[in-house]
Order: sequence, then structure tokens, then C-alpha cells
Amino acid sequence: MVSRTGVVAVSVRPLNVVQICDHLGWAGSRMHGVKRLFAWMIPRFDAERFKVSLISLRQQDESVDNLERYGIDVTYLGRSRFDPMTLPALLRVLDDKQADILHMHGYGATTFGRLAAAWCRIPTLLHEHANLTSTPWFQQVADELLLPFTDLAIAVSRSTAEFVIDARRVPAGLTKVVYLGAPVDEFGQERTAADVREARAELGIPADALAVGTVTRLMPSKGNQYLIEAIPRVLAADHRARFYVVGEGELQGDLEAQASALGVADRVTFVGFMRDVSAAYSAFDLVVFPSLWEGTPLTAFEALAMGRPILATDCDGLLDILTPGRDARIVPRRDAGALADAIVALLADPAARDALGREARATGAEYDIGRFVQKMERLYLLMHAVSRATHREGVAQADLSFLTRGGHPGAG
Repeated sequence: MVSRTGVVAVSVRPLNVVQICDHLGWAGSRMHGVKRLFAWMIPRFDAERFKVSLISLRQQDESVDNLERYGIDVTYLGRSRFDPMTLPALLRVLDDKQADILHMHGYGATTFGRLAAAWCRIPTLLHEHANLTSTPWFQQVADELLLPFTDLAIAVSRSTAEFVIDARRVPAGLTKVVYLGAPVDEFGQERTAADVREARAELGIPADALAVGTVTRLMPSKGNQYLIEAIPRVLAADHRARFYVVGEGELQGDLEAQASALGVADRVTFVGFMRDVSAAYSAFDLVVFPSLWEGTPLTAFEALAMGRPILATDCDGLLDILTPGRDARIVPRRDAGALADAIVALLADPAARDALGREARATGAEYDIGRFVQKMERLYLLMHAVSRATHREGVAQADLSFLTRGGHPGAG
């Protein structure tokens, strides 16, 4: 409940918060963004006040990197994309868990989740991670019909918020930008010279090489083809450069073929999946994000927290969290020449890389996933206190400034 002073009182028992997602993996990728977010986020909630569980609408995650290894309570409904039996299956689980709050990620999750919430009168939070330009016609119909059962929508960037408002039909008054982050307590640890030598040795980086690396999913939006295209120009200017691509995805074969066609296959290593990507960041002399479009990539938060020098494109979600010339060097997207020139310039200027790294660490401290969790805890309590009493109108009318406080000043 909310007192006359505006302070949200803690409920007698822990609030049962149920996160719902469409699925927990992409083809060819063992630990994608939302799955990693759950792994960071859910264990950090105050267990005395919140019991947070997760429902996946799809089949069980058989990966060795499943979320259960983090002690997370995951229920798999095993339903296909348009299976109408998803709704009764979801209602049974929500009843069993005595759900108080639904926090939903993905089209299916926000559709079936809001249908269930309409039946059970459960407060709902729509969390959008994409920044596409449109949605399928049937999703537009669903979003229009389910708007009355939407307490609030949060978006991971400003462009994502525009997508929520324009394509997902959620009014601006119900939409807030809330930035994510990385675990600063993990990624912000200082690495010794011995740690760095060990990390470089594990990746096979020659002692005299300058390592340019990216941690990414190998999919079209990440723009990795422009990084590969830039490599010959970089090598012509600096023979010490070596390139490392950490991650998995459907474009790996295409990118490997591109490197071979350009005659640089021996200078670029496709590392594949790494469980401890912090070791890779520490091994790189320069971290590159050549993205074409983004929400806000968790990898950028990781690199910031690690205090690494960053070269990135001017894509929307990256510019939300990076400040050009301060904590990152920024070049136009889809421009391999500009990317190559910036790589060459930064490899030749250790002082500039050091300065970018120091500012990156300061920025990264503003984006701790623990701060995001604290914001969600406060929001959940508010939703539980006012949603039913005000027929879902009270959450958006409350003072939600706490959701946007504490972010990077360059984010606006």
C-alpha cells in the first residue's frame, strides 16, 4: 500500500513477480541478450521482499548454460508460437505461483501475459528490447485490444521507446525509458598484468600484436561484415593488428567466407562462445561495436564497466549510452573506411585509448545492473499497491522519476 507520505509499504509476504519471455535462445547462440539479462537480474532481487520466477512459452532450454544453473526458477510451457493452449497453460502456472506482478518480454509474452492478467487482474509491465520499425498486423491488433490491460511499458532506449509508442500502440504517457546495465561488481574488477597476459594467451594473441575485438551475436543488426571489410585497410597501415570475434550466430559462415575472400582469414579469429567474456575484453587493446541498429546492447555495458577503449558506430541505442569523444570514439555506421581509419588512429595512440578507457569505466559505474534491479523493486511495489485500486490508471499517474534517475548524463 502507499502511505499518505507517498512511501510504498512492503507487503507482508514477498511479492511473487513472474517474468515471462517468448523463448530463451536464438538458433546458433547459447546465451543471448535477454537470457543473460535474466541471469544477472533475477538473482539480485531482495529475496526477503520478492520471489522472482520466470516462464518461457517455448520448449525447455537444453543448453549447459541454462538459467537453472544460476538457481533461477524457470517453467517451460513448451508451446508453439500461435498455440491457443498457451493461455490456459499460463493461467495454471500463474495461479500456482500466486502471481502478483507480470513483467513481460517479447510479443508472445506480452500478448498471452496481458490476456492472463486481464482474467486475473494482475498488474502488468511490458518490457521492450527491440527497436524495429513495425510489427505484424496481427500484433498490432493484439496490442490495440490489450492496451487497457497494460499498466506501464518500459523501453531499453529512446529509439525503442519510439517503437513502443508508434508500432506497439502504447501511449507516450505509459512508456518510460529505463536503461539496463551490467554487473559492475563482476566486470568492474581491476585486472592485473598477469590476468591480462593469461587472457591473451588463452585467445592465442601474439605478444607483440594489437588485439582488436568485438563481443557480439553474429546477426545482421550487429554490422560485423563492416568490421571484416575494414581489416585489409587496417593491416595495410599497421601490420601488428589482429582481430577477434567472440560470439555465435547464423552469419558466422558468411563472415568467415568474407574474411577468406579478402585474404585476411589468418588475421581474424572467430572465437565462438565464451562463458567468461570479461577475459576477452581484458585481452583486447580496442573494443569495436560496428552495429547498424540496437536497443542498447549488454555488451556495451560490459565494455564500459571493464573500462575498455571503445570504438562504436552512431547507431541509436549506442549513442544513448556513449558520449562521442569522451568514453568512446564514434564513426558512421555502414562505413568500413571510417571504421578502419578510426581503428588505425586509436591503435597508434595508446594515450587516447587510455583516456577513453578511464572515461568508459566512469560511465559504466552509472549503469550497474544492481541499480536497475532496485528501480524494478520500487516499481513492483508501486504497481502492487495502486494498480487494482485505481483500475490500472494509478501507476502511470504516479511519480516515476526514480526510473530515469542515475543514468549517464549523455543519455538525455
